[in-house]
Amino acid sequence: MNVSEIAARAKQASYILGALPPETKDRALNAMACALRVHADEILAANQLDLQEAKRAVEAGEMKPALYERLKLTREKLEVVIRGVEELVELPDPVGNVLAATELDEGLNLYKVSCPIGLIGVIFEARPDVVPQIAALAAKSGNAVVLKGGREALHTNDALAKVLQNALASVPGYPPEALNLIHTREESAQMLALDQFFDLIIPRGGNSLIAYVKANTKIPVLGHADGVCHIFVARSADVEMAKKICIDAKNQYPSACNALETLLIDENWPDHYKKELLDALVKSGVELFGGADVAALAPVRGPVTDWHTEYGEKKLSVKQVKNVLDAVEHINRYGSHHTDGILSADHDEVQIFMDLTDSAGVYHNASTRFADGYRYGFGAEVGISTGKTHARGPVGLEGLTIYKYKLYGNGQIVADYTGAQAKPFTHKKIGGNI
Repeated sequence: MNVSEIAARAKQASYILGALPPETKDRALNAMACALRVHADEILAANQLDLQEAKRAVEAGEMKPALYERLKLTREKLEVVIRGVEELVELPDPVGNVLAATELDEGLNLYKVSCPIGLIGVIFEARPDVVPQIAALAAKSGNAVVLKGGREALHTNDALAKVLQNALASVPGYPPEALNLIHTREESAQMLALDQFFDLIIPRGGNSLIAYVKANTKIPVLGHADGVCHIFVARSADVEMAKKICIDAKNQYPSACNALETLLIDENWPDHYKKELLDALVKSGVELFGGADVAALAPVRGPVTDWHTEYGEKKLSVKQVKNVLDAVEHINRYGSHHTDGILSADHDEVQIFMDLTDSAGVYHNASTRFADGYRYGFGAEVGISTGKTHARGPVGLEGLTIYKYKLYGNGQIVADYTGAQAKPFTHKKIGGNI
């Protein structure tokens, strides 16, 4: 079956999904979670095959170590994904919610109601946990999906897709064509050309992937190109808190898109605090890059050649700035509008940072690693959007819905509301139930 045929069948399935009762969707989620646990060993065995090939690629200089780390699927990581699927069952159904209700006239009522987007194409690199996360979010939100993973995760993606497809096929009333996996770059290019079927494309990967997708499709694109995340250490920051948060933000998962990549320090923060923080980072295994002023405080590997750098490993750009406004200017200029934070005890300074920093997530006294759909209580996420479309930040269930207007009348016609004897509209807000 070619991509066009897969997309056509998936599009038809999306119409069925849009009208499924919540109970059917939740049964699908429970079936998926159960199947992932039952087949965990074979999924992890498939991941080992991918890791063996990836290790050879790393040794040959054909793959970055950060990509290898993203490829790993441990039993613990798989269990987190499964719990995320189960938590989606407990969340309210995002479809069919009345977002606004207006009486246009007596007996003529307009409702703005949430509904699925339809058919979504997802192109992603490495991270095989994307497959169950997106499959689950699509099931709960009533969307059909076509997934295209990177060849480095071929065995894992195939194993996950097979397990999930079989689970969904066991649920009465759930269309089996709703979840699909394609494999090649040629198929990916074909998908991007099918704007008659796809309603949204979500790329998850590096700059080159995002740029390629945006340049080669007419379909709306949702996603983020990179994660150049900052933390600004203000002059009132607590040094112990700063050490704990910065080390977590950089080292807890260095290859993640929400990991710390640039540390900004207020030049008025005491030098002995600066040295203490930078020394703690170095001792934790982080390589620092910065100018002569930073080199006077701690050992650096060299200057920063590009402030818009996503290392994806234990490397960190460091810069001293004049104040919070200088920090905000730097972040808005060089950042990726992903997630950026301030460490400060000054309320006014914090509010300036939170209001002026143009990022999808702005944090106070917290690690940037919290930028995640699971940690936000979304159950999972399809990705993080740094754009200013209908969804921003971690995109969970709400970001996978749009809305339609439903008008309920009783024989009204527009002619009665035009001309010299036109009836007036009431435009009165009414109760939210249809």
